[in-house]
Amino acid sequence: MKKSVIYLGAALVAFANVSMASNHNFAVKNQIEVTNFFSSPLNVAISKGDVESVKKFIEYGADVNKISEDMSPLMVAARYNKVEIIKILLASGAKPNDKNEKGYTALKYAELSKADDCIAILKDLK
Repeated sequence: MKKSVIYLGAALVAFANVSMASNHNFAVKNQIEVTNFFSSPLNVAISKGDVESVKKFIEYGADVNKISEDMSPLMVAARYNKVEIIKILLASGAKPNDKNEKGYTALKYAELSKADDCIAILKDLK
């Protein structure tokens, strides 16, 4: 008796899955949706605090002023309080007074994040 109940339950689950799958409309769309919301590899390395990768990206020609997801690399470093990376970016030509679409600078992101060490460095540049 136990075996028949188990087999009946397994069959019921299998048929339920098949019937649920057949109720869905699986139409294939021939469209590719393009979004501009991706973070540059340099910004990802900065947010993780990976100093060696940041140095390599800069060495291989990454633009230290390129805006990605409405933030420059310097803004990302300021937001996450990455002091050593801020020094590297500034030495590589990062522009501390550049603004994004919101009108924020790297200093503003440091202030919003209460990143005191970064605030001190960026205020000295003004």
